[in-house]
Amino acid sequence: MVVVLRGGVPQEKIEPLISWLKGKGLGVREFHGQEQCVLGLIGNTAGVDIEMLRSLDIVESVGAVSDPFKAANRKIHPEDTVVSTQGTGGGSLGGGHFALIAGPCSVENEAQITLVAQKVKEAGATFLRGGAFKPRTSPYDFQGLGEEGLRLLLEAKKATGLPIVTELMELRSLPLFEEIDVIQVGARNTQNYDMLKELGRVPNTILLKRGLAGTLKELLMSAEYIMASGNENVILCERGIRTYESDYSRNTLDLSAVPILKRLTHLPVVVDPSHGTGKAYMVEPMSLAAVAAGADGIMIEVHNNPAEALCDGPQSLTPEQFADTARKVFKVREALA
Repeated sequence: MVVVLRGGVPQEKIEPLISWLKGKGLGVREFHGQEQCVLGLIGNTAGVDIEMLRSLDIVESVGAVSDPFKAANRKIHPEDTVVSTQGTGGGSLGGGHFALIAGPCSVENEAQITLVAQKVKEAGATFLRGGAFKPRTSPYDFQGLGEEGLRLLLEAKKATGLPIVTELMELRSLPLFEEIDVIQVGARNTQNYDMLKELGRVPNTILLKRGLAGTLKELLMSAEYIMASGNENVILCERGIRTYESDYSRNTLDLSAVPILKRLTHLPVVVDPSHGTGKAYMVEPMSLAAVAAGADGIMIEVHNNPAEALCDGPQSLTPEQFADTARKVFKVREALA
């Protein structure tokens, strides 16, 4: 349920209403726009007298939210959320703040991650991505450097100022992520609800990837798990879904998800064309298309030597290719401004 208050209502008149609603066992999310305050009621609203609410002199209207996701719903939070992290290289995303998130699929050694971090920052990246713990289909593939990989990422952050984005594989590793700016939830964990609830209790920003065959409603409900537990710093990521096509692309990148999600939710939306296609030659055109579709950010895998990469080399750009793509991305954004 959404309660829209009249413009100019002072906070001292809003607080008693919020207290009364919370006394009904409801969660209340308070959003202050430029002209009005909106109260989003989360929980069982059957015990709320709607006509009594409407009769209050501070209330302009009361409406229902039929969608199962509440905290993530744009009806409850009309304006875009801006997620901000620490770092001299950037760190804001959403609400007009665009982000390029770039780096290798996996951290391999100090020289590699330091070089790539410096190169992507020079090209305009505002976040550094890199995997320390890697989910691999085969148990014989490179699984990442683990805790050492996290240490190297933090060293790269010290050198460049770029906030870090890296994936959490399991809850027992969570204490190691205290200094990580953005914890990524991969496609395989998107519906790991115990993990999502625990991530709702941490101060880190969460980048939530769409499941391998997940619907947009399922993605939004996963975000709801995080937000319902108290963490509203959530970024949604379209990373391609499994379809009938498997010969010419790794996944099918669903760019229609961008305007749909932007309509349904206030959360920032980024696109991962690297995992979405699995082919380096497709990353640039899909990045430009994602920007045109309204994405708040692009997440691109960059490796200094893709042919020798220990993980996902075929979908990785070289630093030079990334710099060229970044220039075109910024030109598209300028053209759309």
